Amino acid sequence: MEIFTALADPTRRRIVELLSRGECAAGEIVEAFEVSGPAISQHLKVLREAALVQVRIEGQRRIYQLNPQGLSEMDAWLNSVRRFWALRLDALERELRKPQDSKTKSNSKAKGIR
Repeated sequence: MEIFTALADPTRRRIVELLSRGECAAGEIVEAFEVSGPAISQHLKVLREAALVQVRIEGQRRIYQLNPQGLSEMDAWLNSVRRFWALRLDALERELRKPQDSKTKSNSKAKGIR
């Protein structure tokens, strides 16, 4: 998933965190980092291509903000993973809560012991 590749970089994660507080001009983003303007521009490009941020142009300024659609895609994936594990953990809990007698009988039958 391109979103997670984009977020693998700590600078890009920090940009996303910065934009979670509100939109910022490209220059404001550059000022928040000890990285060159061109390097931040490349990070912003990766985030745009992953649909995590969107940009609008106002005169000479590029204003960046989080893209709710890209974040929704990531959230949907995370929810599917959470559901998968919730079902598995619920099944494990049910198995662990079974009385010990039924587990012993079940294991004996499986091994052919009477």
